[in-house]
Amino acid sequence: MTIQRIQPGPRMSQAVVHGDTVYLAGQVAEGASVAEQSRAALQQVDELLAAAGTDKSKLLSATIYLADIASFAEMNSVWDEWVDGANPPARATVEAKLATPDYFVEFQITAAV
Repeated sequence: MTIQRIQPGPRMSQAVVHGDTVYLAGQVAEGASVAEQSRAALQQVDELLAAAGTDKSKLLSATIYLADIASFAEMNSVWDEWVDGANPPARATVEAKLATPDYFVEFQITAAV
């Protein structure tokens, strides 16, 4: 079985396709709020899924990391607009210290191809 690496770098790839599954690296984005960062990061998710030959209707799982769980509702307002409501993934949301205090939210996605 082949492995396809999308946007590989020296430390990691932004996505890896193995068989019929695509694994995305955690996606973060700049912005002044959780909502802005969520919209931008989910746009990146869409682009990576497209590069792998799939889309958000084929999400399998999502793990969402929030720097402050108090922003759960703000993130969910963006997620609910973005996610394919007919095909929602299994999902977990946790509070976690992110790589830099400038990041408020990070999305890790696994999808079928």
